[in-house]
Amino acid sequence: MADISYNATGRRKSAVARVTLKPGSGKITVNRRALEAFFPRETLQMIIRMPLELTSMLTRYDVVANVTGGGMAGQAGAIRHGISRALIAADADLRAALKKGGFLTRDPRTKERKKYGQKGARARFQYSKR
Repeated sequence: MADISYNATGRRKSAVARVTLKPGSGKITVNRRALEAFFPRETLQMIIRMPLELTSMLTRYDVVANVTGGGMAGQAGAIRHGISRALIAADADLRAALKKGGFLTRDPRTKERKKYGQKGARARFQYSKR
């Protein structure tokens, strides 16, 4: 029974995280590095731990995450989304609490594309009347 693991995919902006939950002591590994080494900012570490703290599973599962794309905040959000989905795979009763916390909703905000005839997505080229 020790080989049980729960897999899920989390996404945020352009970051994609593949998360595996295994029964353990609460060790979090991101891209083969410790959480503190990969995310030195305390706020990003807090974001990742949120679903585990909400469901009181912080010391019951080890988290192994592989994350690609995006920046640091996007990657942290993707891991949080993946952990939340994996927790539901482990125990379906946690769905209500995670849904109420807003951890299951995929944040749809992404970078808007640059438009032709303009400098950026919204910024126009400078206009000179005379």
